[in-house]
Amino acid sequence: MIPVARPAVPGAGGLPTGTGYAPCHHGELLQGVFLDDDGRRCAGLVTLPMAGPGSGAEFVRDPATPPEALTVVPAGRAKAARAAILAVASCAELSHQQPCGGELSLTGDIPVGLGMGSSTSDVIATVRAVADSYGLRLTPRTVARLAVRAELACDPLMLDGGPVLFAQREGRVLEALGPALPPLVVVGCLLGGGAPVDTLTLPAYEPGDSDVRAYERLRTLLRRAMATGDVALLGEVATASARRGQQALGHPEFEALADIAHREGAAGVQIAHSGAVAGVLFDPAVPGVRHRVRRCLRALDTHGIPATRTFTTDTTTKELWNGPAHRGVDRPAGPDTSRRPARLPAL
Repeated sequence: MIPVARPAVPGAGGLPTGTGYAPCHHGELLQGVFLDDDGRRCAGLVTLPMAGPGSGAEFVRDPATPPEALTVVPAGRAKAARAAILAVASCAELSHQQPCGGELSLTGDIPVGLGMGSSTSDVIATVRAVADSYGLRLTPRTVARLAVRAELACDPLMLDGGPVLFAQREGRVLEALGPALPPLVVVGCLLGGGAPVDTLTLPAYEPGDSDVRAYERLRTLLRRAMATGDVALLGEVATASARRGQQALGHPEFEALADIAHREGAAGVQIAHSGAVAGVLFDPAVPGVRHRVRRCLRALDTHGIPATRTFTTDTTTKELWNGPAHRGVDRPAGPDTSRRPARLPAL
């Protein structure tokens, strides 16, 4: 890594200041245990991207203080604090400067504990802010390495490209799955009453050879779905992965959610394998998709499953769901309507 030849921007107090940002995600399309290129088993996942909520960070570097003189606002963000210390050490070495302390300020609107990558978003935004204060831009691989060291496992939010199968405990890409996801309309909701999931309390799971073969089959199908733009096949993979995830999560509403998706002609369902967030996946090209989404929302309400927001993975169709040109009776309730809150609730 060669430092970028630019000075850090001073903050209000004249100290070098950097900023960083990272998005969140909406749980996973696929998560399990896979084989890497050497035939070694690796935990891996494919996340469902979601525009909107994210984490922002500002790091004010104080060269006159030792590295341990680090304050974090708000307090209690231990993973972000570790990330800042690790990033300072790395960036100081790259820029041939002495590591120092400073103040890290975090902002964001990602609900905690729902499986949307809130901690990884904080960590990545922090690493980027520290690097920016040193006049550096780190590679995604370096950011991933620091993120894993800070929180033991991380989501691939540092990658700006297409969908990947990502080894979250190692911070590396197992397979690039294509330039972009097929367009999806996602009706977001919360399982388990929206209660945060403590992943440390989940039952230990040791996958056998049959489990690995099953996940590899899903990987092959997902690869095909990405290559051909087959939303129905992608939905089958996501549903199968979600169903396997219930062995640990055990959400009591999952079967009702899967039944709603089937009755309304959805491609499938997806969940956060480490949280409560879930989604019903629709193909926007299917006739009558707006009516299907509207009926899906009513069915979720009937079953007591809180709906959160409806969004699309295709930015070219964002106007269709949220724009002012489609506020008639044929438009499904979107994130700006009174039916549901504009953001995922901070439960």
